[in-house]
Amino acid sequence: MRKLIILSIAFIVAVQMASGQIPIINSWVMNVGGAYGEVDGHSDTIESNVLKDQFDSNYVYITCNCIPGYDIGPWSSNPNWAKNQNFCYKITRTPVQNTGTPVTVGLGHCGVWTNGVSIYNAWDANSYNNKGVWQQNALVFEGVSFDACLGHPSQNGEYHHHVNPTCLYNDKDSSQHSPIIGWAFDGFPIYGAYGYAKPDGSGGIKRMISSYVLRKMVNRDTLPNSTSALPAADDGPAVSSSYPLGDYLEDYIYDTGYGDLDEHNGRYCVTPDFPGGIYAYFVTIDSKLNPVYPFVLGPTYYGTVATGNTGPGGGHNTITDSTKVWTVVQNIDKTIKFEVEPNPTNSRVYIYFDPVSDNNIMGELYNESGQLLQTFPAMQPSMSYGIDMSGYPAGIYFFHAHTSNVSAVQKIVKMN
Repeated sequence: MRKLIILSIAFIVAVQMASGQIPIINSWVMNVGGAYGEVDGHSDTIESNVLKDQFDSNYVYITCNCIPGYDIGPWSSNPNWAKNQNFCYKITRTPVQNTGTPVTVGLGHCGVWTNGVSIYNAWDANSYNNKGVWQQNALVFEGVSFDACLGHPSQNGEYHHHVNPTCLYNDKDSSQHSPIIGWAFDGFPIYGAYGYAKPDGSGGIKRMISSYVLRKMVNRDTLPNSTSALPAADDGPAVSSSYPLGDYLEDYIYDTGYGDLDEHNGRYCVTPDFPGGIYAYFVTIDSKLNPVYPFVLGPTYYGTVATGNTGPGGGHNTITDSTKVWTVVQNIDKTIKFEVEPNPTNSRVYIYFDPVSDNNIMGELYNESGQLLQTFPAMQPSMSYGIDMSGYPAGIYFFHAHTSNVSAVQKIVKMN
């Protein structure tokens, strides 16, 4: 299958908007020239980085496949493989502090790196004796499966990082403030490991220090901030060389003022992108660049979290408002443009939508008699979609793509 160039020269260089540079709009690592990712040293067929960056007055919509532009893999002791995720993340442009009960940073993606790769929390989803009490530290129990960039794929093929994404930015450069390398789903930025020494922007540059410390205990029979003993059945393993402190998230406790960051692993501070100040998360590493708990976000978010990105099926948002595209060409007239390859086909075809296409496209596959065979709702521009034709007889088929405003049709030839 030939490589489809989905971005024209006009889309290669991002320019300053009339409203000025806005970090949540212009901080993304964009796909250039339809570039594909590299998986385990081999060229893949999945477009890499962020494919489309759209925004309105309330949200930024990031279309991505969850594949970075740098080489990823191999993953030792991990049978999973990185796969196309077809994400459309929605991130608020007006984040606010949550003054109520903090929202727990749950399993699955809790934010997105600037290259369209998912951010996971510190937990590996397993616990001691499957009791759900002593949660396993992903770095300890899954670290062997991390690649050189400290990422790995989940069971559904979602490539992600629990810890500092070493290939996304230069984590060895302690001479200057780290760049924005991600956005949490409460809308606040995530910076690399280095920030201004003081929140007001003074004091030079330093590595940000987590305020979580290991508890002083021998037996795992109480939880952090609790003096009540657990039921014996819920005790964790005694601290030992087999189960040292740090194996479980509950081995850590927040110590106010110990480090630079709060219980969410961030602080309100001045940054190069926000000279007036903003709440920001920082990834945490030690002096040898090893990840330090809680790695990215703390156990809870600082801000409020809208629906659509988290939970089962999260990250596949439908765009309901009129949006602008962050490219040199603004206010593009809506249309639908797509290619079908390979055509003719013996089994499977791929539908490739051009980035100028309208959002939320309805796709429909018809046979030559006009019978509707399959529907594909909420298809998005810049994405590729596969259609299995192996179960259909040889003949002529039609793929109809349409919105309420525009439509396009292409013929598909199915061979024996």
